[in-house]
Amino acid sequence: MSKLISIPTVLLLISVSFSCGVKSHPDTRRSVKEVMDDVITRLYQEVPSDKYQTVDDDFIMDFLSNEEKHVLATQYQYFKVNVPVTVSLMRHVGQKNIPFWMQEAGFVKTNNVVQNEVYEYEVWQKDFDTGWINLGINGFDMHRPVYFICVGPQEPNDKLVISDHYPEQYPIMTLKEGAFTYHDWSGLVIRNLPAELEGQSLFTTVRGRAREAHVKGAFRETLFPSVDQPDQILLTWSDDPKNTQSIQWRTSTSVSNAEVKYWKKNDTDTLTASADKFVMEDRMLYNDRYVHRFTSGLTGLDAGTTYEYTVGSNENIHWSDVMTFTTQAENQDQFSFIWFGDTHHSKLWGDLLQVADQKHPEVAFYSIAGDLVTTGLYRNEWDDLFGFSGEVFARKPLMPVPGNHDRQDGLGAWMYYEMFDFPKDAPTHVHPESTYAFTYGNALFLMIDSTHPIEEQSEWIEEKLRNSDAVWKFAMFHFPPYNFEEPYPDIQNAWCTIFDRYHVDMVMAGHVHYYMRSKPMFDGNVVNSFQKGTVYATSIGINGNHDDIGQEPYAEVRYKDGQFYQHMSIDGHKLVYRSYNGLGEISDEFVIDKSLAL
Repeated sequence: MSKLISIPTVLLLISVSFSCGVKSHPDTRRSVKEVMDDVITRLYQEVPSDKYQTVDDDFIMDFLSNEEKHVLATQYQYFKVNVPVTVSLMRHVGQKNIPFWMQEAGFVKTNNVVQNEVYEYEVWQKDFDTGWINLGINGFDMHRPVYFICVGPQEPNDKLVISDHYPEQYPIMTLKEGAFTYHDWSGLVIRNLPAELEGQSLFTTVRGRAREAHVKGAFRETLFPSVDQPDQILLTWSDDPKNTQSIQWRTSTSVSNAEVKYWKKNDTDTLTASADKFVMEDRMLYNDRYVHRFTSGLTGLDAGTTYEYTVGSNENIHWSDVMTFTTQAENQDQFSFIWFGDTHHSKLWGDLLQVADQKHPEVAFYSIAGDLVTTGLYRNEWDDLFGFSGEVFARKPLMPVPGNHDRQDGLGAWMYYEMFDFPKDAPTHVHPESTYAFTYGNALFLMIDSTHPIEEQSEWIEEKLRNSDAVWKFAMFHFPPYNFEEPYPDIQNAWCTIFDRYHVDMVMAGHVHYYMRSKPMFDGNVVNSFQKGTVYATSIGINGNHDDIGQEPYAEVRYKDGQFYQHMSIDGHKLVYRSYNGLGEISDEFVIDKSLAL
């Protein structure tokens, strides 16, 4: 392998890299992420914060070193070919600035276009010899319809073999009508393409790759920066609510280790539990880039007992206020819980939560049916969620499910996973804490991530229901199978049939930003008894935004606007459901009494 040669001008450096091919393996150089990490670190040191929003392409090109430009021009995507090829690069026509490296690297715009149902792409091409092919970033903006490429041999009789492609997690497919390019939007498929490109090797991608070098308009500030004092204290369960309790919290990076001190209320016998630390980075959060998040799992607790606790560190004097939690009692069949539809890190929802907390201090836990925040990759939005929620979740566990906004653009929901500690019993091929189940009292709760493939979770759902003897069975997931705007026949066919088979009492969802509670339904039809069918409820924790909500013959109650929370009270075989509006007034209610059928 030859070593990289120092060349005085970035123009020559890029041209050589692309005209001749790179003979050394690309892994010997820094990655785009490593370069951007360093660039942003230097920028924070040298540029005042009041200038961040003025950063544009010209500024960042002047700010970068030649070596950094070279990495950004070559390490975004690379692969090896065994024969001479033509690379066709499909660039969205709506992208204002052409990526800085494309023309210097020798790509030429053709008269061809490629279209899907939403976007049109102009086709740029370049011929490459056998060997490594290296391509650069999509740009310094966050233009989500990122470019994609296809590759074909220059000689029709050559058999093309592509190897060592990066990023390797996105498979190479065949370019044809009906093929998709973005894994985070697989329903968006090619509808028009030049005949000469059909059948070539298509490199799939995700729209989230636009974030890899995003600097224009990317800088953010949190309203709730971390400090030495523990905050964002949060209770969840990762195991049995009768004798375990998970506790999470946040500090600044000055706190390197932490623990929980806890004791039974009115007792002086104090126990301690250590905490695991995770360093969470949000590169573009300029006033709080790094924080420490701690998680501690308490075990061996007594059922039906109230504990007091505090979290902090022995390395300094900063400890939280004393909080309480109460474990589930043995054989408990009387309890209540509250759930919300989409919350989107809104202060409006935070105010609603305070209303609910004051009105219903007895609830055992809270749930959110997805879209807790608007952009799950922005930690400042999670800071809003916990900042606006006050101390409610430090006293009562929060057991949500993720929505499409909590995982975005094909980059996963890693911040969501690091914020919470849930049971790790998900279906195969699903993240361990995306989908989970727990039992509280005489009720089974199936918490399902509907942003994961539907069919891959059906067997798990059926197994949980088949093996449960719970009196009450509930399912919560983000996408409502029945709604006026965007019904989900795939969920109806895959999951609702299972709910029918094992008589799930209620399905709770969000996503469509209005309130709807269905009549009891079985096999897609309305039935005349709660004992014969499932109730499907959709709610919204912030203001709804519909002028019209169409027609839904299966609906019992609907509201096109307003914000709501749902309080569900169980007393043995009786369920009382009430939905409250932002003023704390009852907007919908019904009762299911299974004792009448015994």
